[in-house]
Amino acid sequence: MSAFFSIRRLGALLGKEFVQMRRDRITFAMMLAVPILQLLLFGYAINNDPRGLPAAILALGHDRYTRAVVSALEVSDYYRFRERPQSAAQAESLMAKGDISFLVTIPSDFGVRVERADQPRILVEADATDPAAASGAVAALGTIVSRALLRAQGEPETNPAAAGGDELSLVVHRRYNPENITQYNIVPGLLGVILQMTMVMMTAMALTREIERGTMENLLAMPTTAGEIMLGKVLPYLAVGAVQVVVVLSAAKLLFGVPFLGGLALLLSCVLIFVLALVLLGYTISTMARTQLQAMQLTFFFFLPSLMLSGFMFPFAGMPGWAQTLGELFPLTHFLRIIRAIMLKGADLGDIGDEVFYLSLFVPVFAGVALMRFRNTLD
Repeated sequence: MSAFFSIRRLGALLGKEFVQMRRDRITFAMMLAVPILQLLLFGYAINNDPRGLPAAILALGHDRYTRAVVSALEVSDYYRFRERPQSAAQAESLMAKGDISFLVTIPSDFGVRVERADQPRILVEADATDPAAASGAVAALGTIVSRALLRAQGEPETNPAAAGGDELSLVVHRRYNPENITQYNIVPGLLGVILQMTMVMMTAMALTREIERGTMENLLAMPTTAGEIMLGKVLPYLAVGAVQVVVVLSAAKLLFGVPFLGGLALLLSCVLIFVLALVLLGYTISTMARTQLQAMQLTFFFFLPSLMLSGFMFPFAGMPGWAQTLGELFPLTHFLRIIRAIMLKGADLGDIGDEVFYLSLFVPVFAGVALMRFRNTLD
């Protein structure tokens, strides 16, 4: 055999590699899909200056100044006033459920104070469980209101008072996180991210490991059903998930001082539903992949958009509508809302019932797909 470099032999090796790459459709698709996915998400879906945030306004007066402020806020692209609560109790319920990010309360004496130049006040309550979403919109509110008052008084908006000045007082109340501590938002969310990353990846390799080792035939020869095999593969990982939950929650309390205002039993029940959905998703991926490498690739392909569109890295309400619709299809999105509401708001089942219901739907869906894929590919 010649020891010299041969273009012909190199060409043969390259041809062989391209043939293998073409046959490995999952790897080839990942090479194209991941860059395109990142480009679309970072280019269109991610917004560090969120606008159109869901808000509610409680106007206790009916004077022209109040109406001018309400109109100015409604046409502003920083807020989307979907709710008009009739009482403080109704507004509080909206905030607790996470239906709104802001509550603007205009007191009944607002117009009288404007006429008297007696420093009129407006109360702004922001859901600070996500500090990034609250900061930018709160900073813009003062300018919007000041300009609205100038127009109502017939003064030019170029007046220096348009920037805020001493004529208007905005009382900002950052609910659930008064000091805007980022860890209060990140650390509870990390529980969901860590569970998703480990649970899906480990269970995604459950069947592919058996196939690569050649032990799948022995498993299929046993007098077991597809459902029994699935449960036997995924249930052990629930114990692994339980250990991770204990570690993360303990670190959140002891190292970062994250408040825990809600019920522990409710939180653990929701974690159990989330973990069960994740391991079933991982098992579904394992029925689609033929090797452990493909299982890891499919896991990463699911993990990337889930991380970006769930509200963990970027404010969910600030994303465009199509991105929010896609985000609702990931279990992590609903789990983040649940765990932050329980830990930071002290929410009960009545407050998060809808999110728990949506999260629970992933369990039968993933289980059904996994069983169908198992029968179709491994009989």
